[in-house]
Formats: sequence, structure tokens, C-alpha cells
Amino acid sequence: MTRSTFLYVTYIRTTPERLWSALTHDAEFMKRYWFGTHCESDWTAGSPWRMVRPDGIVTDAGEILESDPPRRLVIRWRHQNQPEIKAEGESLCVIELEPNGAAVKLTITHSIEREPSQLITAVSGGWPKILSNLKSLLETGEVALKDAYRTECAR
Repeated sequence: MTRSTFLYVTYIRTTPERLWSALTHDAEFMKRYWFGTHCESDWTAGSPWRMVRPDGIVTDAGEILESDPPRRLVIRWRHQNQPEIKAEGESLCVIELEPNGAAVKLTITHSIEREPSQLITAVSGGWPKILSNLKSLLETGEVALKDAYRTECAR
């Protein structure tokens, strides 16, 4: 079967433990870099996972397939709101953290067993904004982008 994949790698000046907490356990911190959205789970293998918008709507849900803090997290991920994307089925999101000197290499691989995929197109636009905000927030204390959908250049 053909697979659609989005791969993103960035280096963040932080510790694996702090990055893991920002990605998983600290919902209030998560809301700061994820445009008000946060994820809910107990972050252990077999536990449910869901992404919740500021208005309480669950946009995506699934299950934690693997959790190896602070190194690797694997989420079975299915979109919930747009019927045509939900119909694509489950995707897999693999998050890997690897120490690299004073930084941590963060790799996100999001894939689904179909091509083309509207889900992968959507996450390909979202992950770079979210992870840019995460990197900026951890390194400077401020997010890079306030609005996920603004496309105008800053002046």
C-alpha cells in the first residue's frame, strides 16, 4: 500500500526532560505554543489520547501506542471533525527526542497508509507552525506566531 508521510526535524536548545514535558504533561504550556489547543492523555502505552481546541471540541483522537520518556512517543491518530479526513482512517505520529549537545533533536514523522492524504496535507501546514512556536517558547519564553492562520508578513 502507498503511504503519505510528513517528516519534520528541528533542534531545540533545552533538555529532553523539559521538551518531553512540554509535548505531553504540561497542558497550560502546550496551549501557549499550540494556539490554545492542548492534548489530553496519561501518556502511557494503551491509554486514550485526544486533542482539544479552546472551545472544547475534540479535533483528533486515538491511542498512545508507545511511550518511552523522554525519548519516544507513538500515537495512533484519527481526525474527528471533517468527514472526508476522518474517512481516511488512522494515522501514526512518531515523536522522537535525541540529545545533541546543549540541544535536543526533535523528529516528528506523521504517516498514513494512503496517497494522497488530506490529513497529511493538513498536518504538513500545522506541525511547522506548532513546532516553531514550541522551539521559540522554550528558547526565548515567547512564541513566534500568535495566529495559526495569519499569512501576512510582519512589518
